[in-house]
Amino acid sequence: MSALQRQVLWGAGFSILMMGLSFLAFLYVFPLTDWWELWERDIADIPFVLFIPAVSIGLGILFGVFSGIFWRKNLLSIDRLLHQLEEGVAVELTNLNACEEVDTIHKRIEKIYKQITEKAKVSQRMVTEKVEDQEQRIQEIISQERNRLARELHDSVSQQLFGASMMMSAINEIRPKSEDRETKQLRMVEEMIHQSQLEMRALLLHLRPAALKGKTLQEGIAELLVELSQKVTMEIQWKVEDISLDKGIEDHLFRILQESVSNTLRHSKATKLEVLLIERDDLIIMRVVDDGVGFEVKDDKAGSYGMQIMHERAVEVGGTLKVISVKNKGTRLEVKVPITHKGEDDD
Repeated sequence: MSALQRQVLWGAGFSILMMGLSFLAFLYVFPLTDWWELWERDIADIPFVLFIPAVSIGLGILFGVFSGIFWRKNLLSIDRLLHQLEEGVAVELTNLNACEEVDTIHKRIEKIYKQITEKAKVSQRMVTEKVEDQEQRIQEIISQERNRLARELHDSVSQQLFGASMMMSAINEIRPKSEDRETKQLRMVEEMIHQSQLEMRALLLHLRPAALKGKTLQEGIAELLVELSQKVTMEIQWKVEDISLDKGIEDHLFRILQESVSNTLRHSKATKLEVLLIERDDLIIMRVVDDGVGFEVKDDKAGSYGMQIMHERAVEVGGTLKVISVKNKGTRLEVKVPITHKGEDDD
């Protein structure tokens, strides 16, 4: 039941109650000898016994309508402020000439928004300090391990593939030219080995640290998507604005993008991928959209671990992550992070 309907019912009920009490008090002071007089006496050509209840109920309903509109307006203003707070948008307080209680709620919402903003600043600062402190050590370990793995693959598997390719080329060269079944099979084996060499080279190129490594977020996104577009048949489009961000925020957004693109490549079967990074209304918005098979967002599957990691990374920088997916229509992932200006930090 809405506030307007509730106030109308309360007004009508209260008016009936007051009318009944007033009527009983009137009868107690002025007892009637003939009850039929209530019907015979008229007010504006309406019997007294009908006029009084109709007027009372009408006034009660009228009072309920006005009071319901008043409270509905104030409750909607509170709901609007709470929605702005939920979306991370700056809360706009307006003078509604409301009652003292509603004004108090408005002030509390404003105070909560300021506290959330301050916590977001502190969280972003802590993440930046944490990333700057750990990144050098972690990246050094990762780089050493990736280089070791790449070196072992190059010295073992890659060399073996090269030797097998040379042997198959020599065998096909010394065999007489023919189109028999055995010759075709040997050529197919040679092509398979050659393709395996290409895939091994691509794998060795990917064995490097996944962090930005001194690049800006814009440079990292462009490099990642350019390299990806050269290796897959998927159509990839991106729009990245030049935005100055703290190192911690850039690192978390880049890792969220990597996880999202990885999920798209492994699960979506998409033919098109769009990436957007913009700044609007003191918010950093990163959006990843594909036209794949989609999935049920609420399904508790193994792949939900990656979604949980992305949510945690967004929360760590004071942001929000929203995923909308429709089966056979595609998936849209959107991250919103409030940005704190350097002037505010200095203050």
